[in-house]
Amino acid sequence: MPQTHVPIALTIAGSDSSGGAGIQADLKTFSAFGVYGASVITALTAQNTRGVSGVHQVPVSFIAAQFEAVMSDLAVTAIKTGMLGDAPTVRTVAACLASRPTIPVVVDPVMVATSGDVLLDPDAIIAVREFLIPRAALITPNLPEAAKLLDASVAATEDAIIEQARALQRLGCSAVLIKGGHGEGGEAVDILFSEDEVHRFVRARIATKNSHGTGCTLSAAIAAGLAEGKSLLTAVEAAKEYVWQALVSGASRDIGTGNGPVDHHFGLRNPRQRG
Repeated sequence: MPQTHVPIALTIAGSDSSGGAGIQADLKTFSAFGVYGASVITALTAQNTRGVSGVHQVPVSFIAAQFEAVMSDLAVTAIKTGMLGDAPTVRTVAACLASRPTIPVVVDPVMVATSGDVLLDPDAIIAVREFLIPRAALITPNLPEAAKLLDASVAATEDAIIEQARALQRLGCSAVLIKGGHGEGGEAVDILFSEDEVHRFVRARIATKNSHGTGCTLSAAIAAGLAEGKSLLTAVEAAKEYVWQALVSGASRDIGTGNGPVDHHFGLRNPRQRG
């Protein structure tokens, strides 16, 4: 039989034992886009919809071993990073990525879980700025993360968000998507700054507590689009649509007693909704 080309994306992130975020969310998202997903696990979390009760970092030598095992065999065409946890892990991942300079990388600078639990050591933030951001085709911070990366106050206006996006790009990445989900008002506005152009993505806010894993899911969806060969703008547009639909569909689901997950698999029940 003739061989079928399958786009492959790699996620480098932490494991969420409750399945709503991290590696688990990323692999579900890749599958929803018809992309084959591989993984490098950086940390194990004891986690549920109410919060994180424990974190176990994977030794950096084994993180590098996972990466080499995947890359020596699979034709990966896009990579995303998520929870990295500490500075040695950030530096190790950055070194791994530097060995594959032509593959686009989406960096989700995961700092805090939906529950409010801190997932990135303070010294690791410096390492992200110095070693990881310059390797990124795109970084996807939310409003508090963007401010933390810049040692600045959280942007309160759209003009301020755009200025922070410009400042983040000057750290060396190709493009910046600042997510507006932590903002206020009836609409959530995401700002993409790429090639000196500003693109706005506006969606009505959804009244739901089931928002666990939205950041992981968005960055994974963008990586899936890049793995398929889409332009960055097209990949972001498709990812935004996918996450919005996952939030809408997930709002009525009863999973856990805290912040439940988005519905990654809504498209399996209604393929026309897929991003």
